Amino acid sequence: MKKYLLIILLFAANFAWAQYTNVRIDSGSSSPNEPSIWINPKNPNQVVGGANINSYYYSTNGGTNWTKAALTSTYSVWGDPAIFTDTLGNFYYLHLTNPSGGTFIDRIVCQKSTNGGANWNNGSYMGFNVPKQQDKAWGCVDPRNNNLYVTWTQFDSYGSSSPSDSSNILFSRSTDGGNNWSTALRINQKAGDCIDEDNTVEGAVPCVGPNGEIYVAWSGPLGIVMDKSTNGGLNWLSNDIFVTTHPGGWDYAIPGIYRANGLPITACDLSNGPYRGTIYINWSDQRNGTTDTDVWLIKSTNGGLNWSAVKRVNDDPAGKQQFFTWMTVDQKTGHLYFVFYDRRNYSSGNQTDVYMARSTDGGETFVNFKVSSSPFTPTSGTFFGDYTNVSAYNGKVRPIWARLNGQMSIYTALVDFPTGVNPVGNSVPENYSLEQNYPNPFNPETKIKFSIPEAQSVSLRVYDIQGKMVAELFSDAALTTGTYEVNFNSGNFNLSSGTYYYTLKTDKFTQTKKLTIVK
Repeated sequence: MKKYLLIILLFAANFAWAQYTNVRIDSGSSSPNEPSIWINPKNPNQVVGGANINSYYYSTNGGTNWTKAALTSTYSVWGDPAIFTDTLGNFYYLHLTNPSGGTFIDRIVCQKSTNGGANWNNGSYMGFNVPKQQDKAWGCVDPRNNNLYVTWTQFDSYGSSSPSDSSNILFSRSTDGGNNWSTALRINQKAGDCIDEDNTVEGAVPCVGPNGEIYVAWSGPLGIVMDKSTNGGLNWLSNDIFVTTHPGGWDYAIPGIYRANGLPITACDLSNGPYRGTIYINWSDQRNGTTDTDVWLIKSTNGGLNWSAVKRVNDDPAGKQQFFTWMTVDQKTGHLYFVFYDRRNYSSGNQTDVYMARSTDGGETFVNFKVSSSPFTPTSGTFFGDYTNVSAYNGKVRPIWARLNGQMSIYTALVDFPTGVNPVGNSVPENYSLEQNYPNPFNPETKIKFSIPEAQSVSLRVYDIQGKMVAELFSDAALTTGTYEVNFNSGNFNLSSGTYYYTLKTDKFTQTKKLTIVK
């Protein structure tokens, strides 16, 4: 009994609660901001990021360590980084330009890396239409044929208040891996102004549907609207589809933030899960007042013809600020992930955390959890850019954000979710519990069931009799209220016959039980 108690104490010491590991990607006099990130589905250890004005970062170990370099091109590199991959695992880096002796943001440039972000070609471009200006491009790939699709905003004259100047949403595609791009095509019916405020059309983030449909939404004078193409971008709807209002508009004020946008992000579920084909749009606005910015989601299950009621993603009481949201769909699991700045934990001032939300039921419910290890306090004289970003694949999630601690810096968090944790039933448990594994003894597989009465982070690990961890089934997984079952295959960890201990650890509960492997 004394030996068993000693092991329990060792477990308790090992399980001192820790938040998600934060990794600083960049910090320095360049004041990096407005970051983008992408996980390579072909090799999830390859993660590539970018930040204003011309920085790129790459990791070969899932985001734990990073290499930084400056992106160069004869066309020039001038911010708004947007990174994505194709079906072959090549990375693409979209950005703006500011050519010497030329026109400011005169085109959208796409640079390509074939070696995990370590090196980039000089790039190709689209949308060159001087004296008009091109801004805020985002891209996606059709997994059926590797076509690349890009949408962005074109200004007749950026910042102009003249009624004769307008903004429009443009589209271009490449069918040869980014070497060449089609002539830019206007896809919106209702133009916006050029002031770069609520009545400018912006926020065009494209995505692809299961049958190659291209979906893109944006915000502007009509609220949030969307368009789609069913033939690879050659033709688009004759009338844009109204999605929802955008109360207060996409351009709003947040104390301590130089400029804040709540532009929409569009994504479609391409997984083989139950929500395949669902289109999601995520944004933020101040419909509940200037002191209560919130993050929102709307979805369509019929190709954008009809849209659901709007759902609030952040789950704190009313009255606090959540802003700079981004969303992605894990195309392996169909789960949704959101990242945003959050001030729920502070009664006054501008202290800011970074939160995430996760939905495993097609955007019906959300689990919120903090991913930043400490708060920061932004100042209105420091530019943070216009967005955060997040990428996910098969439970590996990498948010990216800018923060101010003396100087601007770029961070990610190592957020990983188990893919083999299965909910059991629909009842809400009243108490925490960790059940005895069954069968027991076993070889090589057994099942472990547990219950949590409230949503929180959960870890399940296996230890030998010396207290050494020999198997981590999952760590810091954000789970909703419910009962879950996990299949533990000891063969995957090369465990020999003997006695082991498995421990469930949550924010508020820890329990250990004994299991036996017999070969």
